[in-house]
Amino acid sequence: MNTNTWQYADHEMALHGKEVIHTLTTAGHEAYWVGGCVRDELLGRAIHDMDLTTSAEPEQVIALFPHVIPTGIQHGTVTVMQGGHAFEVTTFRTESGYVDHRRPTEVAFVKEIREDLMRRDFTMNAIAMDEYGERVDPFGGEADLRAALVRCVGRAEERFEEDGLRMLRCIRFASVFRFRIAFNTWKGMLGRREGLRYIAMERVRVELEKMLSGPDPLRGLDMLSRSGLLACTKVSVPWEQCEGDALSGIVQLPDELRWGLLLLSCRLNSEAADELLRAWTFSNAVRLRLVHLLEWETELVSRAVAIAGDTASDEINDEVLRRSWIQLLIKLGPDTAADWLELNKVLPASFRRLSPEADKHVARMAELADMWTKQAAVIRLKDLNITGNILVQAMNRRGGPWLGQTMERLLLAAACGDIPNETEALLQEAKQVISNE
Repeated sequence: MNTNTWQYADHEMALHGKEVIHTLTTAGHEAYWVGGCVRDELLGRAIHDMDLTTSAEPEQVIALFPHVIPTGIQHGTVTVMQGGHAFEVTTFRTESGYVDHRRPTEVAFVKEIREDLMRRDFTMNAIAMDEYGERVDPFGGEADLRAALVRCVGRAEERFEEDGLRMLRCIRFASVFRFRIAFNTWKGMLGRREGLRYIAMERVRVELEKMLSGPDPLRGLDMLSRSGLLACTKVSVPWEQCEGDALSGIVQLPDELRWGLLLLSCRLNSEAADELLRAWTFSNAVRLRLVHLLEWETELVSRAVAIAGDTASDEINDEVLRRSWIQLLIKLGPDTAADWLELNKVLPASFRRLSPEADKHVARMAELADMWTKQAAVIRLKDLNITGNILVQAMNRRGGPWLGQTMERLLLAAACGDIPNETEALLQEAKQVISNE
């Protein structure tokens, strides 16, 4: 067997995939690699998994291999474990009866590879390859790859009617591969976009995450905007109000913060963003990270504006800014501070529409933030060298709102370096605070 078929797949995985195909063909069946792995090899992209297709029915595949998991046996798919690698092996099939605009209700096994390839979404994903590197490409997928074109297999309207998610996959492929979308495919998408309202938001989000984390998210966002697809999803997105200028530096951000910049560019406040992220089924961790980031931006800007309004001259008072930064640090934490600093690097100053003085204050806070964060002795109540119980006993008072307020005053004083984080000094300060009240 020729072992040089694959240049962009893990050598061991490719070898074991070839063993699976060889076992099937030796038993008298047809078998091929198919779909994304073949496409990515032709594009010179790293391959992380390999799907196979065969004329053998699932029971015949199960009989040939010692370790098979019946992952989707009713649709003709089993997972063959070979040499520590998992290969999805699907019987040649046709599909029909897409009642939910997502999954076929009827699957029929067929004996012809061409019939199987005919049911696939795009020509670039409808290329099969045998164990010797010979390709089966009945719909011109290779030519479309060379032309950098996303084109549906057969009639675009039918493909998108069968599965509405394919419209978002179309834009994601065009964005990630920097391809164009064939005219009839684009037209078919516009004609069928209402079908997106049947698709679960979780599936929509996953496609957008892949697009947004790709090398050219702006291309995808532009296509989404022009196609109007996101107005047709179960939860529509206010991206038509997104300000493109704010997004110019998006590729410099890590994946999750790209969502933060996107939300900010739509001028969404943290409450509106929270609602949207919940509806879009983001995990709690990601949702809170983004909501806190928007909170930080809003609070920091409003503080900068207030400080600019309070100062008669355009002098910058670093101490006032430092205390503002530390208050935010206590409220939202150092992780959010780090996120905001990353975001601030790529956000054009003009986006905020501030006065020159307020702009200077924002820039100064960003400039000195790292030093101020390092200098803050404590930023969490549990790191204070005093507890609520100690305070209650020392003051000989019952607990109440005064206790939380006093602890917060002590935390700010210690964080700003006004008093040392020592029990005695904190107690003296607490007595002072309470007697002043």
